[in-house]
Amino acid sequence: MSKFLKGTMILLIAGLFTRILGFINRIVVARMIGEEGVGLYMMAYPTFILVVTLTQFGLPVAISKRVAEAEAIGNTRKVKKILAISLITTLTLSIIFTPLLFFGAPLLAGTVFTDERTIFPLLAIAPVIPVVAVSSVIRGYFQGKQNMKPAAIQQIIEQVVRIGLIVVLTKYFLPFGIEYAAAAVMLATIGGETIALFYLLTMFKIKKAFPLRKNFLSSLKNTKSIFRELLNISLPTTGSRMIGSLSWFVEPIVVTHSLAIAGVTTTLATKQYGSLTGFALPLLLLPSFITVALSTSLVPAISEAYSLKKFALVERRIQQALRLCILTGAISVIVIYTLAEPLMQAMYNSSSGAIFIQIMAPFIIFQYLQAPLQATLQALDLAKAAMINSFIGAVVKTATIFILASQPDFGINGVALGFIIGFVLVAFLHYATIMKVIPLTFYARFYVKILIVTIAIGFAGKYLFALFIQQYPNFIAISLTSCVMVLLYIIGLTLFKVISLKDIRKLFMFLQPIKR
Repeated sequence: MSKFLKGTMILLIAGLFTRILGFINRIVVARMIGEEGVGLYMMAYPTFILVVTLTQFGLPVAISKRVAEAEAIGNTRKVKKILAISLITTLTLSIIFTPLLFFGAPLLAGTVFTDERTIFPLLAIAPVIPVVAVSSVIRGYFQGKQNMKPAAIQQIIEQVVRIGLIVVLTKYFLPFGIEYAAAAVMLATIGGETIALFYLLTMFKIKKAFPLRKNFLSSLKNTKSIFRELLNISLPTTGSRMIGSLSWFVEPIVVTHSLAIAGVTTTLATKQYGSLTGFALPLLLLPSFITVALSTSLVPAISEAYSLKKFALVERRIQQALRLCILTGAISVIVIYTLAEPLMQAMYNSSSGAIFIQIMAPFIIFQYLQAPLQATLQALDLAKAAMINSFIGAVVKTATIFILASQPDFGINGVALGFIIGFVLVAFLHYATIMKVIPLTFYARFYVKILIVTIAIGFAGKYLFALFIQQYPNFIAISLTSCVMVLLYIIGLTLFKVISLKDIRKLFMFLQPIKR
């Protein structure tokens, strides 16, 4: 089994567990602090992501790519230099941005956000930035070696610890006020990230091919060319992520101000935003663990194939990644769309976000495709193009949100429509950019067949749930309906010859080892 295949399989399995744990996390948070508390948390969280993006400086992707290239020629000395310069860079940046976030929190809460209570979660999250910075470097090193197991286990550890701490901390802080409970959720994030970092450092000490601390300073000598190599990838990657992070940072500001123009009160706007981004969107993005696994493995794998000028293999990897995204995403979308209201009720004890799912679900597949498409661009040294595409998508999305959400007839639904336009636009731009370098065949018949089967399964799902809910409790009815829909989906794809029994056995066998 190739490193790429093994790594992707590990990340897929870990990603599934992580998503399940993540949903348990969100269910616990939603039931303990409610829509308003989730809204405060979700308003502050994009600021944290923005600072983390600045601190990481795009280095995880750059490390993954350059380590993979160095490993391909057996240059261990270069790998050590890559790791050393990356650690120094991220730690230096974290020393700069951590106090900026901590001392800038009152200004952000008082002038930027419409709800001043966001100061508490902003202050709570600041100390975790150096931890995330170091974790990202070590994770990038393992991914470059196409050893995905440490990163996969790290994700699971982080989620398990976070869930435990959320239960304890929110119960303690909730009597002080909903804003303190939202801060407690942030504190739980610090605990989860810290314990997960200890695991990563332990695995690095066990698995490392060289002593990092020995002659650490001397390994920083003559690293200008290596630093430039990293910057060639990290700068455009940082640009892309900065655009996404800035867009996410600006998003709650634009949303709350737009809703205020539409006549929505601050408290109601916070609740609606929490319902959309804290309840509905995470459910819609549940299948994205597959795209995350694919994109993480695609960067070093395509980099390796592209550097060896195996262009046919590059196209095959891209095509198989896109097909797997569509095959798994389609069934996920139709199940979530069909069972939107009962799913929301079962998980969050509230169905207020169901309307957002029904608006966004038919188009969320484009968001699933973005991650592998962007990873492909980064592996092909087209990170700058990916950045430009992301910028265009972010501007159009934000403008759409402001225009629509400020209209009383649209309100918060205008935010959902803005998300949709952003998803679709960026996916098409990424795909068109790849086509300029690696011509991709578009298998129209394949996608039409999947669309027909998916729509048919949707109608079947509605009938099945109506039947099961008369005999069983809500959770059991949802589970039975979902299982039958998945089974019918597989049968439908087989009858339409989209997949065969052989394909089912080899669902993840989308790579052959590179022959040197």
